[in-house]
Amino acid sequence: MARRTYTGPLVDVSFDRDVCRHAAECVRGMPLVFDPSARPWIDPGRADSAGTVRTLSEVIARCPTGALRLVEHVGG
Repeated sequence: MARRTYTGPLVDVSFDRDVCRHAAECVRGMPLVFDPSARPWIDPGRADSAGTVRTLSEVIARCPTGALRLVEHVGG
């Protein structure tokens, strides 16, 4: 398993590259957070409000393989 976690101020997003099948739901759904041309390519710091965290959660839920996971910070 090659899961890596990207930490932001409100949420952490983890990604398992071995599970991903590149459906690109994440990139199409929230390109400010998921940008394959950037390093790191996942920037959960862009989800900087309750509304954007909700959208991010919805985008991650659309991942067909479960390669993406979101953990909200307690009290964040």
